Amino acid sequence: QVQLVESGGGLVQPGGSLRLSCAASGTFFSIYTMGWYLQAPGKQRDVVATITRGSTTNYADSVKGRFTISRDNAKNMVYLQMNSLKPEDTAVYFCNTVRGGKDYWGKGTLVTVSS
Repeated sequence: QVQLVESGGGLVQPGGSLRLSCAASGTFFSIYTMGWYLQAPGKQRDVVATITRGSTTNYADSVKGRFTISRDNAKNMVYLQMNSLKPEDTAVYFCNTVRGGKDYWGKGTLVTVSS
């Protein structure tokens, strides 16, 4: 079983920064790809960034150059550093991993970018 718990969301002004954290339970964390997704109100859930076990990263075009995904395998943690935030980044952010063909999700953390 895998449990994912996100934290770090909140209200931030445009141009500001936030760091999201995801704590993962379960074994063999280090060998699995981890991802961050967002879901804005009334829209589908979309990928923001992923990081493989070898720390290869991929980003959605909308966040390239502003967001950075990272992982700490010793702590079973994955992070999303978000800089230069825009109002359109407002969404619930979810941590994700896939094991044995099954998606695991956290409950999400809300990020609101507004003045």
